[in-house]
Amino acid sequence: MTSPGKGEEQDGPVIRDRRRIDPETGEVREAAATPSPEAPAAGPAPAADGEAAALKEQLAERTADLQRLQAEYANYRKRVDRDKGQLREHVVGNVLGDLLPILDDIGRAREHNELTGGFKSVAEALEATTGKLGLERFGEPGEAFDPNVHEALMHSYSPDVTETSVVNVLQPGYRIGERILRPARVAVAEPEAGGDAAGAGE
Repeated sequence: MTSPGKGEEQDGPVIRDRRRIDPETGEVREAAATPSPEAPAAGPAPAADGEAAALKEQLAERTADLQRLQAEYANYRKRVDRDKGQLREHVVGNVLGDLLPILDDIGRAREHNELTGGFKSVAEALEATTGKLGLERFGEPGEAFDPNVHEALMHSYSPDVTETSVVNVLQPGYRIGERILRPARVAVAEPEAGGDAAGAGE
């Protein structure tokens, strides 16, 4: 009986000897040229590297977006806090502005020694409360005249001053923070005209 040729089909099961050791010679057979499961095929490597680079780029973009959003949110919170502070100062300033005539009456009563008894207690409590809210009184004789905070109602010349100065406070000024609720209404004096020239001729 002849064995089938290469081109002929063989009936029955086909048995292939996959033993690595040749049972007849005892030598190690050469492994079939099949790709190792541990070693990836050489073809897809560039595609995998390109995909990793694209992922890294997307990650960097998302990180930059997140940092930009965090910075914008921080700036937004600062603006909100600043606006809240300005709104509070504006509202409190309007309320305190309505109380200035009462504070003026208290001041005049104090100057005439009429601030006594229960009226004195109420007046001092009101002044303490307005002070806690940030109301500040200003304007004193002897300070340099500043048109930003003073309103000159009277003007004169004096040999006792070397610059335009406040010589009398007719009505104190009030402010809250940087906001002037009312300028100090004052009388001012300037150095006498020609005083420097007269002094130079002596």
